[in-house]
Amino acid sequence: MPPRNPADVERKIFLIATEESGDRLGANLMKVLRQRLGGAVRFEGVGGRAMTQEGLASLFPIEQLSIMGFAAVIKQLPRILRLIRLTADAVTEASPDMLVIIDSPDFTHRVAKRVRARDATIPIVDYVSPSVWAWRPGRARAMRRYVDHVLGLLPFEPEAYRTLQGPPCSYVGHPLLEQIATLRPDIAEQQRRDQAPPVLLVLPGSRRSEIRHHMAVFGETLSRLQAEGVAFELILPTMPHLLEAVQAGVAGWPVQPRVVVGEQEKKAAFRIAHAALVKSGTVTLELAVAGVPMVAAYRAGSAEVWIALRLIRVSSVILANLVVGENVVPEFIQQDCTPEKLVPALHEVLGDTPQRRRQREAFARLDTVMSTGNQPPSVRAADIVLATMRKSRRAG
Repeated sequence: MPPRNPADVERKIFLIATEESGDRLGANLMKVLRQRLGGAVRFEGVGGRAMTQEGLASLFPIEQLSIMGFAAVIKQLPRILRLIRLTADAVTEASPDMLVIIDSPDFTHRVAKRVRARDATIPIVDYVSPSVWAWRPGRARAMRRYVDHVLGLLPFEPEAYRTLQGPPCSYVGHPLLEQIATLRPDIAEQQRRDQAPPVLLVLPGSRRSEIRHHMAVFGETLSRLQAEGVAFELILPTMPHLLEAVQAGVAGWPVQPRVVVGEQEKKAAFRIAHAALVKSGTVTLELAVAGVPMVAAYRAGSAEVWIALRLIRVSSVILANLVVGENVVPEFIQQDCTPEKLVPALHEVLGDTPQRRRQREAFARLDTVMSTGNQPPSVRAADIVLATMRKSRRAG
């Protein structure tokens, strides 16, 4: 009987994603891996709705890990630790050809460490780098013990890992690259973007705690801006699970926004937006890709910010600034997040000013800075996963 072609051998790949963004990355990765392996692949692991639609039977619902706030984490710690043990046990029992951990490092890295200690032959790829370039730089070197390759979403991450002596890291591209067409305006939308009154987006955050911290100061800022005679059309994009918190937060605003709900409505708002007042986070890069000048702000609990500001090692906490390599987006953090400072900054991005032009010129460079050639991020990621699997001690 002739030997079986290795290409025909069914591969088993275990994936772990515990948040919605990671679930989407995992689903796209699964699609490409299935294509690359001609369908000869079986997926196991932890994931959400998108990965389930791609054929994954999740070990447990990822909603069990939707825990926000330090006090809540402490209260739920026994359950979190149990799920870490459960997941690590499932990986070693499955003995897969590859383990892919996706984002959520506080959970996924603990699983990876346990798996590596039990079976060093299982190759491990980390899809989405922890922010080792911003804080906890020692984590990069520690990752060499249990991660074989890191798939970075940001173009500067491979060099950061080389400098910090971490595991090999490859830039695969940010998922936003696959959404450019839905973020940038067509001719009619560009005309609205340029018309008066300008569309001003307000984005107070994607978590209830963030909305609670930002609603009052954002509302007062917009009220003062209007009182100074600045005309604008206000739009607040949000998601269904946050709608109630948003509606409660804007109830007392003198300037009432048009609240739009869902991902499609959010992107439609981005395409006509002239400027934005935004809570610092990934959304700053999304706005930059859309070409929307912005003012970024952040407020949180005093202890949380005190710790973070002493750990951060970068010149800006604004992701858009870090990617373009220039601090073009003004940032107002904690005690600087006040109407007195936000109002003048909004004047600058709403008007035809050097500040607005500087942001637009910087954002225009993003296509070059973030380029992955003609390969979508999910394809680059899948090819590195397969290359790592072939090089592993299990190959053959």
